[in-house]
Amino acid sequence: MSLAGRLADADWFWERHANPLSGWSRFLATPLLLWAVYARDRRLLALALGFTLVNLVAFPPVDRDADLAWMTRVVDAERAWLREGIDPGGWTRLNALNSAAFGYALLSAYRRRPGRAIVAAAVSTALKLVFVGALERRHSTAG
Repeated sequence: MSLAGRLADADWFWERHANPLSGWSRFLATPLLLWAVYARDRRLLALALGFTLVNLVAFPPVDRDADLAWMTRVVDAERAWLREGIDPGGWTRLNALNSAAFGYALLSAYRRRPGRAIVAAAVSTALKLVFVGALERRHSTAG
């Protein structure tokens, strides 16, 4: 089984990551990473990467008896995408564009072009939100 498949089956991981605080606070990682690259600060970069990893399991499991928040449904859809192979269709292109925009944001931060880094990060974030929104809608209509 692939690493993605093994992670998709790790309930302890997904129940914590499905906590909306986990999903929304991960958005803090992008500016932190960009600033670390821009400032050439290795300790800040280590902190940003550490935050990104720890964030996945730092919060308590989601309360499944309550109404599920949008971010919880997004994480559930991402899990289904990895575990069950739900096809996001043409929306997959947005995820590829998101990755390219984020790469450009990192490159711009490295080259110390803050305006470009900020715009690319904003584009990356917007594309990611549209992609996961589409994934969540597809998952909710499939289930």
